[in-house]
Amino acid sequence: MATPDDLEKPPTPEEEARDRRAANIFLLVAGAALVGVGVWLANAMIDARRADDCMSSGRRNCSPIDVSR
Repeated sequence: MATPDDLEKPPTPEEEARDRRAANIFLLVAGAALVGVGVWLANAMIDARRADDCMSSGRRNCSPIDVSR
């Protein structure tokens, strides 16, 4: 039967390195996703500002529709 001391072994250096790599990969992916969302949000805000400026200047064709042939 396993004793409590057997269940709480300290991690080996290889296990620590594996866990550190996994954490770094997760943080890299999360950081990239955060930057991507930030860029998308900034572009959406710029487009909204341009449309608002266009409409407030009295123009009628602020959102042209692309028609592919």
